[in-house]
Amino acid sequence: MSLLARPGVASFAAKSIQRLAVAADRRPSGRGSAAASHGRFPEFPRSVRELTVPTSVAPARAVVYLPTSEGPPPPVHVNFHGGGYVMPLTEIDDPLCRFLAAEAGVAVVNVDYVVAPQHPFPAPPRQAFEVVRWIAEQGSEHGWDGSRLSVGGQSAGGGLAAAVARQALEEGGPGIALQVLHYPPLDLATSARDKRAAIAKPVLRPWMGEIFDSSYVPDPRERADRLVSPAGAADTADLKGIAPALVVTAEYDLLKAEGVRYAERLRRAGALVEHHDVLGVDHGYDGKNDQKALETYAVIARHVRRALNPEAPETGRAAPHTG
Repeated sequence: MSLLARPGVASFAAKSIQRLAVAADRRPSGRGSAAASHGRFPEFPRSVRELTVPTSVAPARAVVYLPTSEGPPPPVHVNFHGGGYVMPLTEIDDPLCRFLAAEAGVAVVNVDYVVAPQHPFPAPPRQAFEVVRWIAEQGSEHGWDGSRLSVGGQSAGGGLAAAVARQALEEGGPGIALQVLHYPPLDLATSARDKRAAIAKPVLRPWMGEIFDSSYVPDPRERADRLVSPAGAADTADLKGIAPALVVTAEYDLLKAEGVRYAERLRRAGALVEHHDVLGVDHGYDGKNDQKALETYAVIARHVRRALNPEAPETGRAAPHTG
């Protein structure tokens, strides 16, 4: 075990990363990551309001993005941000949320969930599931149709979306029409140092994985849990009936292999809608590469719209599917 894989050291490192992330958002002159996210893709308007969702773990703050079109309550997509399960990066998904609200015609609830090491596993996936269940039940009071529901996330948020879909399968609901897993970590039972990328120096380095994994799940024995590692060898349960899935991987990502494995597992269960591999990019590519981001967001929006809002007309503004 390396030094960074020790839970105490990983926890200290994770808290340091959190402080840096918060400091970055407080940069003057609008140079913080939140301000930068709000400034991307200005053609997709930002119409939001905040709410707080009660859960048994802790209250969860959420930002609701509403479509601009008038009409009956829209369906709802619940988004979980990335950040290795340790960084509170809710606003980094602002461009995606605005895009989905506009292009898929849905209300998007972007969840500020609890993070490790302050809240290690199983708190984040349990809170995420309770948030989704609340959203499904409370839509009539908040302006969306909770009976038409999808979930999704990028990186760690994708792992949480997969865990939400699994809990919904096991607990008999709520009904989820689509789960969107965008370059997710799905096998923490395998050490980051044993994972291989298609390039020599991927964005995610093994030392990062050790900090994130040991902060999120300090006990290595728990990393085989189905809510942590559904692509791991230990999880062999029948997934028949789980929410249909769009799995998006990045060609150079250290996490691609586990995404491919889980996509194949979902395919065998009859639950894979599409596995979309984004060529020539690495983990988190959509944060900087506007063209690739728009192309992938268009793929996601198309699937969300088909699952939740098939009567909504195509806007023609989204980038085409490029394979």
